[in-house]
Amino acid sequence: MTDAPKPPAGDPFDRDPAVRHGAAETVAPGVTRVVAANPSPMTFTGTASYVIADGRAAVIVDPGPDDPAHRDALLAALPPFAEAAAVLVTHSHRDHSPGAAPLAKTLSAPVLAFGPHGAGMTAAQRARAEAFPGIGGGEGADHGFAPDRALSDGATVAVGGRRLIALHTPGHLSNHLCFALDGEGVVFTGDHVMGWATTMVSPPDGDMGAFMASLALLQGRGDRLFLPGHGPPVANPDGMIAWQLAHRRAREAQILDALAGGPATPEALTRRLYAAVDPALWPAAKRNVLAHLLSLVDAGRVVATPAPAADAAFACAPSGGAG
Repeated sequence: MTDAPKPPAGDPFDRDPAVRHGAAETVAPGVTRVVAANPSPMTFTGTASYVIADGRAAVIVDPGPDDPAHRDALLAALPPFAEAAAVLVTHSHRDHSPGAAPLAKTLSAPVLAFGPHGAGMTAAQRARAEAFPGIGGGEGADHGFAPDRALSDGATVAVGGRRLIALHTPGHLSNHLCFALDGEGVVFTGDHVMGWATTMVSPPDGDMGAFMASLALLQGRGDRLFLPGHGPPVANPDGMIAWQLAHRRAREAQILDALAGGPATPEALTRRLYAAVDPALWPAAKRNVLAHLLSLVDAGRVVATPAPAADAAFACAPSGGAG
């Protein structure tokens, strides 16, 4: 495949591990970040929660784990005499959503999100999950999460004179939302676009085609700052999105090149393509490889034997497929 796209040059990520857990830090006008003390290979330095305020009005985005110390830090980060209008959740993973209900109860405020875990799954995703249970997935799912009110794509949440717009961005999870501060060029991106690493896409709730489409949705909006759920702020949003789109296209090309030499499992492909990556990250990388493979199956370019599953053998379609 001589025309395969090459991986993008450079590395746009900031992996500085320095962080003060529980400290309130101003990251944009009227926006305070508090990082939870839940660092891990998947959360980097911990979950970033955000307080957005205007006068005495405030909302909190991604309250993180159910950690009383983190909850107290978020309450302390609210402006004096603030009245919290809502607790917003980008998606139902245990490092983002379990703290929502206890915090909302303390504040007498509703929890707002796209819906419970799996709420955004398409009929095709649900059918695949039922037909091929060997696909696995579900890492870190908060199955008990349920918002008080569901936010559809384009729904708005008022914060005093400011306005947050919900952007449905499935891919990492089907119920993932980003929240854009209307007219301010600031977007709270959850796990969709992060400042320290690429995003895990784990089928069947995670979907690579949807993830790529959601990246494109944020591209070219003219935003000046992304505030992610993990890692530092992203000061060049369009540059980061362009890099990640190119990275994913190049990874897909690498998978197809590898399969041109014969069938392979996601495990074997991961060991080959991620040989230079810390093996502690291979389980997440394997889920990304599987997501790419399933997207290629849907496009008719790859076939799976005996069926699409985490341990199946994948091969290039005999005819070259539709692509």
